[in-house]
Amino acid sequence: MSWLRALKDTARSGVKIERTRLEPLVAVRAAAGLALVIGFGLAFLGPGAAASSAFGAFTAATASFQQSWRPRPLLALASGLTLAVSTFIGYLVGSSDTGLFLLLLAVWSFAAGLLWAAGPVAGILASGNVAIMLVTVTLPTSLPQAAGHAAVIAAGGVVQALLIVLFPVRRWGAQRDALADALAAEADYARRLRHDPVAPFDPAPLMRARDAAAVTVRQARRRPSELHGARGLAERIRPVLASLADPAVGAPAEGPARDRVRELLAAAATVLDAAARAIRRGDPLDLPAPALAVLQAPDLPEVLRGAPLRAARRLAALLADVLETADPRSGRTADPAESMLRPSLAGLVPLVLRDVRAELRPGSPILRHAVRVTAVACAGYLIGQELPFGHGYWAPMTSVMVMRPDFTQTWSRAVARFAGTLVGVGVATAIVQLAQPGMYLSGLLAVVSAALMYVLMRTGYAVGQLFLSAYVVFLLGMGGVRWDQTVPDRIALTLVGGVLAMVAYAVYPAWETPRLRDRLADWLAAVGRYAAAVLEQYADPAGARRANVRETLLAARDARIAWQEALARAAGEPVRHRGLSRAAADGAGEALAAAGRHAMLLEAHLPDRAHEPVPGAAELAAALRRATEEGAKAVRERRVPEWDGVRELLPEGDAPGSAVLRGAAEQLLDALDELSEALRS
Repeated sequence: MSWLRALKDTARSGVKIERTRLEPLVAVRAAAGLALVIGFGLAFLGPGAAASSAFGAFTAATASFQQSWRPRPLLALASGLTLAVSTFIGYLVGSSDTGLFLLLLAVWSFAAGLLWAAGPVAGILASGNVAIMLVTVTLPTSLPQAAGHAAVIAAGGVVQALLIVLFPVRRWGAQRDALADALAAEADYARRLRHDPVAPFDPAPLMRARDAAAVTVRQARRRPSELHGARGLAERIRPVLASLADPAVGAPAEGPARDRVRELLAAAATVLDAAARAIRRGDPLDLPAPALAVLQAPDLPEVLRGAPLRAARRLAALLADVLETADPRSGRTADPAESMLRPSLAGLVPLVLRDVRAELRPGSPILRHAVRVTAVACAGYLIGQELPFGHGYWAPMTSVMVMRPDFTQTWSRAVARFAGTLVGVGVATAIVQLAQPGMYLSGLLAVVSAALMYVLMRTGYAVGQLFLSAYVVFLLGMGGVRWDQTVPDRIALTLVGGVLAMVAYAVYPAWETPRLRDRLADWLAAVGRYAAAVLEQYADPAGARRANVRETLLAARDARIAWQEALARAAGEPVRHRGLSRAAADGAGEALAAAGRHAMLLEAHLPDRAHEPVPGAAELAAALRRATEEGAKAVRERRVPEWDGVRELLPEGDAPGSAVLRGAAEQLLDALDELSEALRS
């Protein structure tokens, strides 16, 4: 992609407005907390302290909107307290020596950049704290005032956390949505299998539901029973659906058996949709009787035989378990001891440090991002101090807020921030000129602007920046600062900060395109390990460790998602493909997704522990593991993998389990051949 096209695409994505579900009650609660701290500050502490407490409450509320599964009060508290500490330390250093403050800014910015290794939520919160610190350190004029400002900032976070506890909105709503989305995705999959027996399935909803299912110890004791267990059932239903529909291991492509399979798939989709609705809303389960009758049809043995019959019976049993689990009226209780536990904040520290240490290596995109953020924040601060505008902190604040570890987000957010700032400042300026608001009216307008931002922030970054800019104008006006002393400065310095961020990525990039082969190789190796783990169950049903299948499946899904995210980032980069064209990448991705699906078909028919070992399965598992590891190495070295060693070991004969094993293994090998063909193009 050329630079001109990349710039056009990123600019367009930056100002794009998305249609999304709004959360007005959550926004009202956040705005109410902001109004409380501003009103109290103005009435008893003065406009300076009111502004500080407003920043604390504002960032705490913004943190609670992040897509994290941790309790929202915890996010609000963590944001407010860390901002208070940053502000106090920043004032201690910055009030005495500009050079020392610049050093502190470098350390804080570098740490914020590295925290992206722990995930986007940690990175966003750390970046926001650095940006707001640049503003709040300018408010106090003495050490006691600095301590007071830090205290009211922390108090703003505490107020938001208390409001979340006292006035919960749709308790467990995010977890309910994640689980319901997973069940609805499987319902859609069942319907598509009726018409396309080899239809693909994106496991992203299942992965998201798994993330949502990990809870803290306190959450485990309070989680509704219908949110416990349904995800595991959904994971087991997916391979059964695929095996029932696939002609290679399931019912024939045509005939009475295929008609019965279509009826079963339609009924399964109806049951899964009903369970999804019940879980999403917390309502009693409402299931159409015809769907349940199809699943319990007594004539199944007369139509289906062998593997399809076993799959149909397994599907009926699993769907019955889903109905019992999803119905709040069932009287079922969940055992907290069976929950996947999320580490506490204290337990999270060593994990974050481990992730950060892993990124302290040459070539790490996170390390390059941390270096970029540090250089740009320091350069923006120095430029802002030298320019005759005043309020020089706006330039580095803009840079820190818009910079992300990848090119597309950094450039699109820079464009969106400037566009939103320009419009927001213009609208707020017009209101100030017309209304001439006093201290309390300015505070009210700031709260209204923040409320609108909370409501609409997920529709697009530019929309959020529009109301954020208006919020800052009204908040500063609350202290008597004239608009014409801040607005032109803010526009100019926002442009400076955005340009610095964009130039920094162009000068010191971390392109994803050259790493696509590594991501593809990782996915190939992960799929090979998963398929080999499944085959080992056929080779030794009594002694094989069943947990290996689950572990390798999750690793393969993680590798697939990493590949998809890398491919999406690479699509917007203005660089050449460097050995893996877009057509080759698309073909290779489709082939590996098919290979994973065929391994899943094998998993659907795993023999029980009393079953005899399937002849040839052990040799095939070893050959497949070895071939995919060598194939991954070949992909990294820009060679085409070969699969002759696997083809020679396909099982033959009429031993129990051999027919299913051979059918799925042949499909798996065909998918690997398609991968090689895609890499030759």
